[in-house]
Amino acid sequence: MFSYILMAIIFLVEIVALVAYGYWGFHIGKGIGMKMVLGIGTPLLVAFFWGLFLAPKATIPVNVPLRIFLKLIVFGLASVAVYATGRHILAGDFLVVAIIVLILDNVLEI
Repeated sequence: MFSYILMAIIFLVEIVALVAYGYWGFHIGKGIGMKMVLGIGTPLLVAFFWGLFLAPKATIPVNVPLRIFLKLIVFGLASVAVYATGRHILAGDFLVVAIIVLILDNVLEI
């Protein structure tokens, strides 16, 4: 039961990271065109990267240490993106939750 709850939380953290990239893009871009490119393009690019290397059925699976490192980069940059929009506490909270979930995911090997 706990493993299903943890998998759901992991999925939510991944979705929140994509939302964070979109939020950053729409807030940092100058002009409607750039806002659209960054707000939609950045999450799509990250989702493509995730599917290529980090998803459970990744096209190009990577070893566990590299996968953990790449997930830390994705979550860390999502946190930096939110921080850049002025949401400092939210950025820190997301990073803490993402790291805890990443630790639990790898310790419990779900």
